[in-house]
Amino acid sequence: MIRYQRIGRKNDPAFRIAVLEKTSGPKAGKYVDLVGTYNPKTKATNIQADKVKDWMKKGAQVSDSVHNLLVKNGVIEGKKINVLPKKTAPVKEVVAEAAPTPAPAAETPAEAPAEAAPEATEEAPAEEVAAEAAA
Repeated sequence: MIRYQRIGRKNDPAFRIAVLEKTSGPKAGKYVDLVGTYNPKTKATNIQADKVKDWMKKGAQVSDSVHNLLVKNGVIEGKKINVLPKKTAPVKEVVAEAAPTPAPAAETPAEAPAEAAPEATEEAPAEEVAAEAAA
C-alpha cells in the first residue's frame, strides 16, 4: 500500500510517501520503498512518478490522501476522493422533523367532538328511561 508516513518534530509535520505492507502500521518505520516526500506547511512535494506508477502496476493500493496528492501533481489522472467525514444532520432539519408532530395533535381535537356527540345521544335515552321510571 502506498501511504503517508509521518516524520518531523512536534507541530511541524512532514510526510514520507512510502510503500508499506497493508498490515504493518505506518509508524513502525519498516517500509518496502520510498517514493516521495510531502511537507504540508511549505506545500513542497517530491514524488518519483515512475516508481509510483510501477508499484501501482504491481497492485499496490493508494490511500485516499496520497491519491489526492498524486492527482493534484498530475502523476495520475482521475477525480479527487473526499477524505473528510460526512457532516452530521443540521439542526434545522431536526426542527423541521419536529414540526409535523403538532399536526396530528390538531387532528385529535377534531376527533374529540365527534366522540362527544355519541355520548350525548347515549345520555338522552338514559334520561328518558329515568323519566319513564319516575312516572
